[in-house]
Amino acid sequence: MKYLLSLLLISVGCTLYSQNAETLIQKPDKTLPVRGFCISAPKPAKLDEFIRFITEELAPRQINTLILMVNYDFRFESHPELNEEGALSKADAKRLVETCRKCNITIIPELDLLGHQSWEATSGALLRVYPEFDETPLVKIPEKYVWPNSDGLYCKSYCPLHPGVHKIVFDLVDELCDAFESDSFHAGMDEVFYIGESQCPRCSGKDKAELFAGEVTAIRDHLSGKGRRLWIWGDRLIDGKTTGIGEWEGSFNNTYRAIDMIPRDVMICDWHYDRPDQTPVYFAMKGFDVVTCPWNNASSAAMQVQDMLKFRDHSSAEMKDHFMGMVQTVWSGAEQFLDSFYGRKTGKDENPEVSCFRSLCGEMKKSSDLK
Repeated sequence: MKYLLSLLLISVGCTLYSQNAETLIQKPDKTLPVRGFCISAPKPAKLDEFIRFITEELAPRQINTLILMVNYDFRFESHPELNEEGALSKADAKRLVETCRKCNITIIPELDLLGHQSWEATSGALLRVYPEFDETPLVKIPEKYVWPNSDGLYCKSYCPLHPGVHKIVFDLVDELCDAFESDSFHAGMDEVFYIGESQCPRCSGKDKAELFAGEVTAIRDHLSGKGRRLWIWGDRLIDGKTTGIGEWEGSFNNTYRAIDMIPRDVMICDWHYDRPDQTPVYFAMKGFDVVTCPWNNASSAAMQVQDMLKFRDHSSAEMKDHFMGMVQTVWSGAEQFLDSFYGRKTGKDENPEVSCFRSLCGEMKKSSDLK
């Protein structure tokens, strides 16, 4: 009964929002087709508040895409050995799906594939349970993590050529997409520093760009076979040296050449946090759909919105529709973000992620055909 009452309130609330002239969300936005928000999945204890945030904050701000970074915070039935403590259940996912459907928001679940298989002094669930998938088994996770370090360890990667890895991760991908009733999936694939390492018996000596492209293509093909689309972060497809963008928002290990080896129906999430770099044009010229992704720089986010609008307004007919819109990213976690958003964190200054989110939405609203 409590669940049914919650759904009724959500339905009524989102209908009211849709009837307000300033927050209309019932039709597609031709100005910026993707108005996204990317954040880690909440813990079950915070699910009610997160749902309230969707209905009371995301929907009125015309957000139409929610990228939910679930990773292993889900009760997988296909591989329960990989479940993290305090993970979301299928019923929790259903509540999120119903909430977003009522508010015309598309959910895209994310599970980091290839890279980001560890963080600081902790291995992720996949390599903890299946250490044989590790691309760099000789690089040990330290008790106290520091960067930089002699091993060049930022995050671990799994070996894309290990014969057993795809059976496991594709089971997880399918289960997440089924649970969140999604026809798109975000595979992460950013900041892959370990790939084609000499100590790997399968990858040693192989072209890093070909390895990266092969993994992107394998994931894309698996999803395509089920009528789903692949989204990834775009940094590994940018030449970080030639552009001066650097080794974080671009590649120093030659994976950037993979841009000419992967299917053109992959959606690129092009993230730049300090400057409004013009790389969406690069991706569009290569034939990819692209969204621009700010984080914590409010002024840069506003400029990125204006750039995206300019790209759409002043491009050829062939190029225009590749510039799909904007996605705000949040890296502090759902609970921390909501604490700051709702004013529960002490201190004079608002979390810059929150300030960036407000700036982004304000700038998008100025030019929306939904206003």
